Amino acid sequence: MFTKAFWLIVVIFAIQIATFFWLGQPGICECGFVKFWEGEIFSIGNSQHIADWYTFSHIIHGFLFYALARFLFPKRSTALWLVLAVLAEVSWEIFENTPMVINHYRQQALAVGYTGDSVLNSVCDVLWMMFGFAIAYKVPVKVSIAIVIALELFVLYSIRDNLTLNIINLIYPFEFISKWQSS
Repeated sequence: MFTKAFWLIVVIFAIQIATFFWLGQPGICECGFVKFWEGEIFSIGNSQHIADWYTFSHIIHGFLFYALARFLFPKRSTALWLVLAVLAEVSWEIFENTPMVINHYRQQALAVGYTGDSVLNSVCDVLWMMFGFAIAYKVPVKVSIAIVIALELFVLYSIRDNLTLNIINLIYPFEFISKWQSS
């Protein structure tokens, strides 16, 4: 089953990469180089390199997708759970990089110059999700919950943003959140 899952994941990645190029997203940062970490939110390199502050959200996605798959499909294999998680994350990555969503993000305090993800960043986001999924598979539920809360609080403290605020701002941007984030 893992061999079949591996090849399904490879095909999903190929579809992701092809779709990103079709959407006009750059392969790597238009700055012309690749960095492991981009810590500056307002940089042209944000969402362009291997990891940035939003990487933590993708790790959390892995925990959440593992929990959801385990709950919805308890009798299915972990390999199937992983394929479904990768499919969900790639679907999100594609949706998140459509012109409609990019324009929506640009209206938020922390994403004014946002141009979408590079192909490299998006593929790495999925790999980071897989990393979170693997941790969730290995550790007890209480530890998973503690890790997710710790990551959310760490990023909230560090940049005044996190997965929770990202979801809220995507659904309905509140002015008081935007003011707090930009202060």
